[in-house]
Amino acid sequence: MHPRRPDGFDGLGYRGGARDEQGFGGAFPARSFSSASDLSHWVTTPPDIPGSRNLHWGEKSPPYGVPGPSTPLEGPAEEPFPGGGGGGGGGVPGQSTEQLNRFAGFGIGLASLFTENVLAHPCIVLRRQCQVNYHARHYHLTPFTVINVMYSFNKTQGPRALWKGMGSTFIVQGVTLGAEGIISEFTPLPREISHKWNPKQIGEHLLLKSLTYMVAMPFYSASLIETVQSEIIRDNTGILECVKEGIGRVIGLGVPHSKRLLPLLSLIFPTVLHGVLHYIISSVIQKFVLLILKRKTYSSRLAESTSPVQSMLDAYFPELIANFAASLCSDVILYPLETVLHRLHIQGTRTIIDNTDLGYEVLPINTQYEGMRDCINTIRQEEGVLGFYKGFGAVIIQYTLHAAVLQITRIIYSTLLQNSV
Repeated sequence: MHPRRPDGFDGLGYRGGARDEQGFGGAFPARSFSSASDLSHWVTTPPDIPGSRNLHWGEKSPPYGVPGPSTPLEGPAEEPFPGGGGGGGGGVPGQSTEQLNRFAGFGIGLASLFTENVLAHPCIVLRRQCQVNYHARHYHLTPFTVINVMYSFNKTQGPRALWKGMGSTFIVQGVTLGAEGIISEFTPLPREISHKWNPKQIGEHLLLKSLTYMVAMPFYSASLIETVQSEIIRDNTGILECVKEGIGRVIGLGVPHSKRLLPLLSLIFPTVLHGVLHYIISSVIQKFVLLILKRKTYSSRLAESTSPVQSMLDAYFPELIANFAASLCSDVILYPLETVLHRLHIQGTRTIIDNTDLGYEVLPINTQYEGMRDCINTIRQEEGVLGFYKGFGAVIIQYTLHAAVLQITRIIYSTLLQNSV
């Protein structure tokens, strides 16, 4: 199968390329929509919400419900794509189904983004606090102990203890996207990799990613501090405090830090290494999973065993599943490196964190790592190999919650389609 949409990955999800505009603007000939290539001609992916595929505004579904005078209608009686509203029947059911299909992809993608960036934020907060807490005796490797600590924090400090720093995480994402766009605009570095790639193009693309991570690094460090700082001694900072602290970190102004603060130059290598490896692993796994799902969908269509509802679900969920698998695998594989990275960023910032052993009280961060290698050796000697996986139970909760939301969204969407078809 050769879909019309390119399979290029730019770190945000698969994006549709230039579409073939032949046949638009005139009368549509009657044709079969039982093949995957015909189906992909009518759907596309908005760039910022992976998995949402909608018809473009102003476009109409092809009138394949009524066969043309010269070409007979082919394919099975079922409709793999809900645009025609049944064979030759009234237009109102077809329009309602088309309207549902138009906005369903947006809703599904939005639910996925909400889960990744909002609903999972308490897990990210506790995960980072466990990673930087070198005092901790309890490593919280299972979700059961993590839930207990979350309950204690919420009881003693209120709900804000688990949602702190969420605004700064969006700011970091915005800075990353903006820096990548500006750098790619003023340099020959490609933002996407074409099908006819070569080692030089891949190297230039990874260089673009590296420069992007370098630009966003001081803001990432400020965001990390906001997410792990205890709510007990935390001031009511504004949403732009992350930008202020990031710029102050670069020019050497702002809140005074201790002499143990590592310079930004020594943080470039671990930050870029983690970012590039995360991007490579997630890209490879996402392409691999999407290829498997596409082949499975194509085989079921050849066997003519796919219902109209299942065909519509196959148009939305493969990319979401691929994104989910890619994020999960990359986070699990790079979790030890992320622990080291967060400890290096937090050192010398005079940050006070919550006691993850008791669920109350606070602890200072007084590490004295000389660099990435010293941090790795110290953790291995003093905390053991499992010390690199402190707070891993929060990752299990995070992706279990994400999978549950995807499944619930799939059930709701399937029910709506069955009632409308």
